[in-house]
Amino acid sequence: MKALLLITTLCLLMACSKKDDLGNVEEIPGLGGDTWVKGPLDQWLYDTLTVPYNIAVKYKWDQFEYELNKTLVPPKEEKVIPVMSAIKKVWMNTYVAEAGTLFFKKYCPKYFILSGSASWNENGTITLGTAEGGRKVVLYLLNDFLTKDMPGYQPADSGVVKQMFHVIEHEFGHILHQTTMYPVEFKRICAGFYTGNWNNISDENAHRDGFVTPYAMSAFDEDFVEMISTMLVEGRTGFDMIVNSIPEGTSINGVSKAEAQARLRRKEAIVVSYFQTVWHIDFYSLQNRTRKEIVQLLY
Repeated sequence: MKALLLITTLCLLMACSKKDDLGNVEEIPGLGGDTWVKGPLDQWLYDTLTVPYNIAVKYKWDQFEYELNKTLVPPKEEKVIPVMSAIKKVWMNTYVAEAGTLFFKKYCPKYFILSGSASWNENGTITLGTAEGGRKVVLYLLNDFLTKDMPGYQPADSGVVKQMFHVIEHEFGHILHQTTMYPVEFKRICAGFYTGNWNNISDENAHRDGFVTPYAMSAFDEDFVEMISTMLVEGRTGFDMIVNSIPEGTSINGVSKAEAQARLRRKEAIVVSYFQTVWHIDFYSLQNRTRKEIVQLLY
């Protein structure tokens, strides 16, 4: 019996050993075994982003760079250069012009991951971008990217492009305040009005409570970077339009038009002061540069 048991055990061990032998794991696609002949696209990314800023861009598909429970599609390769070129004009060049190359090299994220489609969440919202520790940024919806010099562009397409810029400015705003925190006074302006139910609030109702976007109502930090990103992408005129669009009367939370407008103006003043005091950046000059580049791309 002992001999039979020993033989049976050895056979089971051998069977498990053969079953578990996956061969050379490094050759499994997505785990480091992907290779391709680098072409003009790779050279452009290397010359334009890697050499000057040490930024790497991953456009080849790798499911492990994303949430595994999401259904996504790879980006179309013909979209990569237009997207990254636009990001360079709107975000990189403008910050370099205002703050210098050393500032940008020090604080910019170093790794961009590109997805062709949006990332849908269970609550019905769409994630258009994420950032991890100021190092990696994931951008979605590349396949819908169109600017006015691309075939098939319609004015309605500008919304997708502006959202992409909004994501970049938003995530970079996080990097800045996580490096040096914004003044605590900012958190007092709308204290008690932050909510996890932001996705059920319209733009108009968010404005009536003194928030620049519904997502700004989700947390103090999100409020701060939503102010940065909206002010940069929409420009000074666009932000003024948001403030001036607040109607007479009070919000469902009892905030008057005058108070809502005052809240947004106080937030604006803190953002402008923060950029000047901490980073020695003239925010309004950065805003003008950013908006000018967006207008040239879309209008």
